Amino acid sequence: MSGSESESVPPQHPAAFPSAFPSAFLWGAATSAYQIEGAAREGGRTPSIWDTFSHTPGRTAGGEHGDIAVDHYHRYREDVALMADLGLNAYRFSVSWPRVQPTGRGPAVQVGLDFYRRLVDALLARGIKPAITLYHWDLPQELEDAGGWPERETAYRFAEYAQLVGEALGDRVEQWITLNEPWCSAFLGYGSGVHAPGRTDPVAALRAAHHLNLAHGLATSALRSVMPARNSVALSLNSAVVRPFSRDPADLAAVRKIDDLANGIFHGPVLHGAYPDTLTAATAGLTDWSFVQDGDPAAIHQPLDALGLNYYTPALVSGPAEDGAAGGPRADGHGASAHSPWPGADDVVFHQTPGERTEMGWTIDPSGLYDLITRYAREAPGLALYVTENGAAYDDKPDPDGRVHDPERIAYLHGHLSAVRRALADGADVRGYYLWSLLDNFEWAYGYEKRFGAVYVDYGTLERTPKSSARWYGQAARTGVLPGVGDVGGDA
Repeated sequence: MSGSESESVPPQHPAAFPSAFPSAFLWGAATSAYQIEGAAREGGRTPSIWDTFSHTPGRTAGGEHGDIAVDHYHRYREDVALMADLGLNAYRFSVSWPRVQPTGRGPAVQVGLDFYRRLVDALLARGIKPAITLYHWDLPQELEDAGGWPERETAYRFAEYAQLVGEALGDRVEQWITLNEPWCSAFLGYGSGVHAPGRTDPVAALRAAHHLNLAHGLATSALRSVMPARNSVALSLNSAVVRPFSRDPADLAAVRKIDDLANGIFHGPVLHGAYPDTLTAATAGLTDWSFVQDGDPAAIHQPLDALGLNYYTPALVSGPAEDGAAGGPRADGHGASAHSPWPGADDVVFHQTPGERTEMGWTIDPSGLYDLITRYAREAPGLALYVTENGAAYDDKPDPDGRVHDPERIAYLHGHLSAVRRALADGADVRGYYLWSLLDNFEWAYGYEKRFGAVYVDYGTLERTPKSSARWYGQAARTGVLPGVGDVGGDA
C-alpha cells in the first residue's frame, strides 16, 4: 500500500449518499467465548492459554480472569432475549475450543457441543442469524504445551476441530469465520507477550502467523467438506489503516513495513497466494522463512465467501529520528511491553494520532473504517465484506435511577456507521455490521476495567442493563436508518 492509498478521503456531505442501509443488511453484535461464557470448569472444559495466562500473577489488571466472566453459559437465554428486544438480526459468537475438544485432539465432547446447539436454536427461534467464529484466541493449553501456534502441528489440530464443529452445527449455521484477528494471536501472544501465552520471541511470532494462515486454509477445506454448499466461510482480520507522519520517503517506507506486518502477512497468502516480497526481505535478518513448506501457499489460498474487517483506530508512523532514537514508548495502541509486536521494524516510530480518544486511548477516526472497507473492495473485488468488530470503551456508570447513558458511544457509532454507509454508496459490497460488543465483559489483559458493551453488566450481580447506545443501535437495526446522535431510541 502506498502512502496515498492509506490516507483518508475527505468526508462527503451526507446528502451525497442514500440515508438508508440495504434491506438485507445484517445488524449484529459480537462477543467471544472466553470473555463472556464463564463456566470454565464445567462440562469437561479444560484450561485454554487464557485461563493459564490470566491466572498468572501480573498478567492481567487486578489479577482478573474469565472463570465466571458474565456467565453467558448459564444466562444465554436472557442474552438472546436482550438481542431480540433490541431488534438485532445477527449475532457473532465464538466457540470455545477447549469446551468442545478439551485436549485439542480426539473426538468432540458432546456436552460442550450441546451448549452451542442450544444457543443456535435459541437464536434461530428469535429470528437472529448466528455467525460462528471458530477461534477467538482460546487455544487449548495442552496444544500450547506442545509448542502452540509456532508449531505446524497446531494447524492440523485446528482443522480437525473445525470439522467437528462444522459437522455438528453446519446444518443450522450458515456464516462461519475461521480465525479472529490472527495478528493478535501471533504478535501479541508470541511477540510482545501482552496476550496469552505471553511469549516474547519475534521468530516464534512470524512462525505463528504462518501456521495461523495454514490453519485457516486447512479449516476452510475441512468445513466445506462437511457443510452445505450454501454456507459462507470467512476470515476476520484486524487490518491496520497505516498512515505516514509526513511525505518523507523514510515515513513512506515505514508505512510499507508496518502494512506488510499488519496486513500483507495475512491477506497476501489468503487473498493472493503469496507473502509480500517486501515482508520477507524486511525480516530476513530474523528468519529465512523455511517454515513455509511446499504446498503451503496453495493450502492457504482457499476461495473465500466473505472477509471480516475489525476496525478501531488508525496507526500513524514515521521512519527513525535523525539520531536513531525511537522517541519514547511505542504508541501503537497494543499494550505496554519492552518487547515489540513488530518483528524487524524496530526503526519504525509510532505516533499518537490527534483527536478525541476512547477509554482505551484510541483515537476516534471513522474515516479509517471507510479507508479500510474501500481498500479491500479494490483489493478483493467480488468478495463480500462484513465489519465484524467495531466499537468503543467508555467509563459507563448507572445514574441514580439505574439507567446507563452513553452519548459518547452513540456519537462513535453514528460516525462509524456513516462511514460504512458512505462506502456502500461508493460501491463496496458491505453486507453487515457487528457492534463490539453486546455485553461489558472480560477485556483480556485489561481485566474488567474497560467497558465495550452496549449492555451494561453489574459485575457483582451480573444484572444486564441496556445502555442508551443499545437502544439507539436497535432503532437503526429495526429501521435501516441511523437515528440522530441525540435520539437514544427509547428509554435506556
